[in-house]
Formats: sequence, C-alpha cells, structure tokens
Amino acid sequence: MMLQKFKNCISEKIILDRQILSLSKEIFFSVDKIFKTIKNGGKVFICGNGGSAADAQHLSAEFLVRLRPNINRKPFPIISLALDSSTITACGNDLGFDKLFERNLMALGTKKDLLLIISTSGNSKNIINVLKYAKKKKIFSLGFLGNKGGIAKKYTNHCIIVPSTNTARIQEVHIFLGHFILEQVENLLIKKK
Repeated sequence: MMLQKFKNCISEKIILDRQILSLSKEIFFSVDKIFKTIKNGGKVFICGNGGSAADAQHLSAEFLVRLRPNINRKPFPIISLALDSSTITACGNDLGFDKLFERNLMALGTKKDLLLIISTSGNSKNIINVLKYAKKKKIFSLGFLGNKGGIAKKYTNHCIIVPSTNTARIQEVHIFLGHFILEQVENLLIKKK
C-alpha cells in the first residue's frame, strides 16, 4: 500500500515536470528580468508564507552567499521580506500579518527593484497586498504560483503557474524553478562582469 502511494507520488511529479517544459518562455523571461534588475543596480525582494517563506529564504541565502560550491563570486542582492522574528511579530501584533511584506517593501523597495512572490494558492492577503503596493510604486513583480494562480495572478506582472492543486508538488517545482532561474542569472552576471 505504501509502495503504491510512493509510486503514485513519483508518477505525479514526473508528469508535472514534463508539463513545466511548456513554460520555458515564461522561465527564460524571468531569468532575463532578474538578470537585468541586478545588472542595473536593483535588488530582488522575495516572499512567501509557510513552506514558500522557507523557499524564499533558501533562494535569498544562495544568492547572498553562494549558489554552487565551485563558484565563488560577490554577493547578489536578493532579500527575503520575512526579515526576522522581531519584525514579523511586531508587524503581526501592531499592524496585522497581512501588512508584513507590504510594509517591508515600502521601507526598502525602489522602482529599479523587482518583487518575486512564491505562493501555492495565490490568495494570501499579505501576498496580494505586497503585489498591489508594487504595482502602485511601479516595482516589477514576478510570481511563482500554483493551481490557476489565484487572485495574485491579477496583480503580478509576470507569472509562472505550476498546473497542480497538490501543495507539495507545487513547492517542489517552485524550488526547482528558483534554482534553475538563479543559476542562469548567476551565469549571466559572471559573464557580464
């Protein structure tokens, strides 16, 4: 019984991996947009909730520190908007959790920056609020979304939507896409020094 469930999960993942091949245009656009943002002196702000928050911090760390062990280079500015536990709890207590990402982008973001949101549902209030703020301030937004994109699809300048309703599978594809995209961006930044 467990073996069959394992096989089903593997099959579902393989099918989804094949489906994202059709998103290559969206993926390559994202590589180019992130590359140009950093090349032109901008920063990338990244956010998500729960497992997507962990993915946002994971990807941020790999660009601030190192993505690949054989490439030592200067740090690149990709910053998680879930800054620290004091900021998170203060904002949650004083202003509401739905203001967290918006508040931090308000303090740190400029027109030359880029916002990358990661959301399996695309319906979290704090994600919608930060996207609305980014649009108002002309900060370009990219979205890694799931299912059909949710409300976030409406407010995001450019989306990569993983066609699944399974949260775990969506998150697995999101972290793969993050690694692939950042690796390509790193290659371009190193070549263009």
